[in-house]
Amino acid sequence: MSGALKDAAIRVERPAKTLRELALDKVREAIVNGYFRPGDRLVERDMCAQLGVSRTIVREVLRHLESEGLVANLPNKGPIVAQLDLDEAKQIYEIRGVLEGMAARLCAQRGSPEIVAALETSLQGIRDSYRDKDMPGVLAHTSSFYQTLFTMVDRHVAWGVVNLLTVRINHLRSMTIKTKNRDIEGPRQMAKIVEAIRRGDGEGAYKAAMDHVAAASAIAEAVLSAKESAG
Repeated sequence: MSGALKDAAIRVERPAKTLRELALDKVREAIVNGYFRPGDRLVERDMCAQLGVSRTIVREVLRHLESEGLVANLPNKGPIVAQLDLDEAKQIYEIRGVLEGMAARLCAQRGSPEIVAALETSLQGIRDSYRDKDMPGVLAHTSSFYQTLFTMVDRHVAWGVVNLLTVRINHLRSMTIKTKNRDIEGPRQMAKIVEAIRRGDGEGAYKAAMDHVAAASAIAEAVLSAKESAG
């Protein structure tokens, strides 16, 4: 056996994700899914025990989540799960509406059966996850739906912008998808986007995407307004 083959035989493969990245994924998911709720204190000692990692990793995770807007570091209180701000939520939905409407129109103009098939796959995943009461699954398939919408018409810059907002978008989605009838109305609105794309109706696809975002925005505004009133 040659030296190169011997080296390959004993090489330690780097894991797909580092311990820090795994911890970051877990805490982000816990916030988005409501395990840690807005306003909850994130005590380093407790999180070390919960995650089974060092305090150094916990601090790095909290700093990263602060940069994403999910954690706030308050004087004399330390890190807490950031409160969702109504005005910020409105701005996020405004950006979503413009970008998703644009992407839907371009998909319709492209006239690609592959785009329609990929969107339908994600939409069926959303329906199945709602049926199984799998809210993380709903979020994952929803993100997949929109990734298809942008990347299959080569709008990677726009998708990059959306990705910067994805964590906060999913935080909002984690609230809106649980509201009454959203398991029916949400997929129905998204199906209208797909049908318009299938017909090659650019303006219809744009309007369907904008209508879907407007409906989600109204739900989020109602939920956040109720939380602010209760607070």
